[in-house]
Amino acid sequence: MSPPTLAVVAAGAMGAAVARRLTSSGCTVLTNLEGRSQATRERAASAGMLDVPMPELAARSQWVLSILPPSDALAFAARYKAAAPAQSKLRVAFADCNAVSPETVKKIAALFAGSGIGFVDAGIIGGPPKDGYDPVFYASAAPEDSDLLDDFAGLSKYGLKVSPLRGEGAGAGDASALKMSYAGISKGIIGLTTTMILAAHASSPATAQALIHELHSSQPQILQRITTSVPTMLPKAYRWVGEMEEISSFVGGGEGQIHQGLARLYERVERSLKEEQEGGPAEDVKVLRGFVDDAKAVIGGQK
Repeated sequence: MSPPTLAVVAAGAMGAAVARRLTSSGCTVLTNLEGRSQATRERAASAGMLDVPMPELAARSQWVLSILPPSDALAFAARYKAAAPAQSKLRVAFADCNAVSPETVKKIAALFAGSGIGFVDAGIIGGPPKDGYDPVFYASAAPEDSDLLDDFAGLSKYGLKVSPLRGEGAGAGDASALKMSYAGISKGIIGLTTTMILAAHASSPATAQALIHELHSSQPQILQRITTSVPTMLPKAYRWVGEMEEISSFVGGGEGQIHQGLARLYERVERSLKEEQEGGPAEDVKVLRGFVDDAKAVIGGQK
């Protein structure tokens, strides 16, 4: 059987890297770049993606992989549904691969109910694929769509690492619940450490220095992790705001306020980065980078 034609929207860092995997395996990958920046267009072209109008994308794609900021997930699904032909000779399916809550996933799935378009809930755990590394696409579907889940797992032949989520109670929304749980821990820990670095420095620079030395003495693994996780978080902070809000919705109750607070933290970091780009003081970013530099010096025995 020949490789399928898929759509990947959008051509961000993750979407373009996923598309590159697929095109490298012989797949045709469509996208829609309406309103996108020149940088995004260049990234898409480099990945071998073909820019087509939305009706053509909907008519030609056997699979649509939605890989977007969480706030755009529901609107794009509705836009695709509106463009999809009433009848298709192809077996067509939509996979939501976004960092959204199970509640949001179920709203998206409801858009396709009775439409003839299949739906798979997929949660990507890990960074963009690259040589020697692949993130995992955890995938789930309604129990009656077990065959569709098998078909999605079949994309493993074309470079994706797919892990179907089956077992007691598993259905649409559970892959996203897994993604929320994992990101709530991994990105939550980064947010917590970032919050306390900024709070310590706000008390006094001496407090921040003492924090470095105490972590080095009693929690060296945490300090080592800070030196890598905080710098890589900075350019991603804007994307993590919506993800923290989705995690808050998933957790619910008073505990959900934990990740609402982290969403505000990542907004704060995003504002500081914008200040830096505009030549402003960018105090928070300076504090975080300075803390990391000092931590590296202490770990290396230079301070």
